[in-house]
Amino acid sequence: MNSNSQSANADTYSQRWADIVGTAIALLTLTLPVFVIAHYSSSNLENNQQPLIQNLQGSKD
Repeated sequence: MNSNSQSANADTYSQRWADIVGTAIALLTLTLPVFVIAHYSSSNLENNQQPLIQNLQGSKD
């Protein structure tokens, strides 16, 4: 009987650990792409605005 209860504790611990790791992977999967897209989008907007303004000013002359 003792071996059965030890096995049940190990299974519960393994299941809890799997839940924690799965939750961490899910959160990374959902949040990391958003941060990466936001980071590269903001840098692209700053770089793209200057040439557009220069082109508009050049066409008015």
